Amino acid sequence: MVGAFNEEEVTVSLLSNKMTCYSSRDRRFSKQVHDNVHGNIYLDPLALKFVDTEQFQRQVLRDLKQLGLAYLVYPGAVHSRFEHSLGVYWLAGDAVEKLQDNQGLELGIDNFDIQTVKLSGLLHDVGHGPYSHVFEREFLPRVIDNCTWSHEEMSVKMVDHIVDEHSIDINPASLKRVKEMILASSSSVQKSAQEKQFLYDIVANGRTGIDVDKFDYIVRDTRACGLGCSFQFERLMETMRVIGDEICYRAKDYLTINKLFTTRADLHRTVYTHAKVKAVELMFVDAMLEAHSYCNILNRLDNPAEYWKLDDTILKTIETATAQELQKARELVLRIRRRDLYQFCNEYTVPKDTMDHFKQVTAQDIVCSQRSGGPELKEEDVAVCNVKIDLSRGKENPLESIKFFKVHKSSLLLMFLDYESNEKFPIQENRISHLLPGYCQDMIVRVYSKKPELVEAISVAFENFQRKTYHNIPQVHETPEKKKCRK
Repeated sequence: MVGAFNEEEVTVSLLSNKMTCYSSRDRRFSKQVHDNVHGNIYLDPLALKFVDTEQFQRQVLRDLKQLGLAYLVYPGAVHSRFEHSLGVYWLAGDAVEKLQDNQGLELGIDNFDIQTVKLSGLLHDVGHGPYSHVFEREFLPRVIDNCTWSHEEMSVKMVDHIVDEHSIDINPASLKRVKEMILASSSSVQKSAQEKQFLYDIVANGRTGIDVDKFDYIVRDTRACGLGCSFQFERLMETMRVIGDEICYRAKDYLTINKLFTTRADLHRTVYTHAKVKAVELMFVDAMLEAHSYCNILNRLDNPAEYWKLDDTILKTIETATAQELQKARELVLRIRRRDLYQFCNEYTVPKDTMDHFKQVTAQDIVCSQRSGGPELKEEDVAVCNVKIDLSRGKENPLESIKFFKVHKSSLLLMFLDYESNEKFPIQENRISHLLPGYCQDMIVRVYSKKPELVEAISVAFENFQRKTYHNIPQVHETPEKKKCRK
C-alpha cells in the first residue's frame, strides 16, 4: 500500500504540473496560421515581431525556395523557407512543451526555455543565401579561398540586425541563448548555460543529429516532391525523455530512428542531388561566377543590411540586366530557361575499399584522360560533380551516438502501467537486425558536358579515367548512343 500511495502521489503531482504548464500557453494573443503539414500554428507576440519584418519576409518568405533549384525537376518543390521556418518553430515549441509535461518537475523547464527554443527554430535559417545550400556549398568556395562562411553564422548576424533595426524588445539573455541554439550543431559554439544542455539539441542537434529541423524538412520535402514518407516523427516526440541532460529514446524506437536517417539519405539521392538538379546547379554556379562582381555579392556577405536583399530573384536580375559584362551569365540563364542543360554523361559510385583515400575528381582529371584523335577537350568543356551522401555523420553510423532507455511494466491495483528506466545505453546495430546497411556513406562522381556535341568524347575520357584509377570501370551503364549523337 505504501508503494501504491507513492505512485498515486507522483501521478497527482504530474497532473498538477501539467495544468500549470497549460496556463503559460495562452493563445489569446497569438496569431493562427494554417500550415499544410502541421495544421494550425500559433505565433506568439514576440515571434510575430520577427516575422513581420522585411528582412524575415524577404529572406525567408517567397524569395527563397526551400529546395533551391530542385523545382526545375520537381515542379511541386516550390515551398519556401518561410513555411519551413514556421514548421520548425512549431515543432520546437511542441518538443520542449512535451518534455515539460512529462518531466517538468525534474527538468525545471520554464517559459524562458520555451521561448528561446521556439525563437531559435523560427530564426535558424534567416542567413541562407540565394537558392539555399548551392550558394554556400558550391558557389562561395569557388570565389573565396578556404571559405569558412556559413548560413548559421549569417543567421546570427541577421538576428542581431533585425533586433537593432526594428528595436525589438527582447531580453539580452534570451537573445544570447537563441543565437547559441542556432549555432548548436557547430562544435565551436560556446554555450552559456551549464545545465539544461538538452535544450540545445532540439533545433540543431550537434550530438546525435536528431532534431526538429530534420523532422520538418523531411516530411515537407517528400510531400512537395510527391514522394512517400513512412517516417513518423510524432512517435519520437511523444516518447523521448531526458536522462543525464541528454535526450534519449525508447529502445523499441531504434528502427524508427534508423528510418529518419535513411529517409534523409533517400531524399539526398533522389531529390537534392538528382542528376538534372545538379546540372542546373552547375549552370547556376557558372552564371554566378560571371555575375558576382556586378552584383557585389562578396561585399554583402558580412553586411546584414545588404545581405538580406540577396535572394532567388538574382537569376531574374542577371536575365534582365543589359550590362555587357553579364553576357555570358545571361546566356547561361537563358539555357536554363530553355532546358538546354549541361548534358549528363555518366557516373560511378566510388568503390568502398578506396573511399578512405578518395581524392576529389576534377575537370582536369577527365581532360587528361581524353582519347587521342578525337575532339580536343578543354577544362571549360567539362563539369564534374563529387556527390557525398551519408546518414548525417559521414562514415560513422549516427545511431551509435544515440542513447536509449527501456520501458518496463509494473502492476498497481490490478492495472498494468508503464514506467521508464533511468538507465541510458547505446545499442549496437547487429543486436537489432542484420538487414541494416553496414556502410553509412556513398561518394558518387558525375561528369557533365557543357556542350552537347562533346558528350561522346567526354564519356570516353571518363571511362579512361576510371580505368587508370581503378583498373576497371565502376560505372554501371554506358552512355546511351542517342545522347552521344546529340548536337
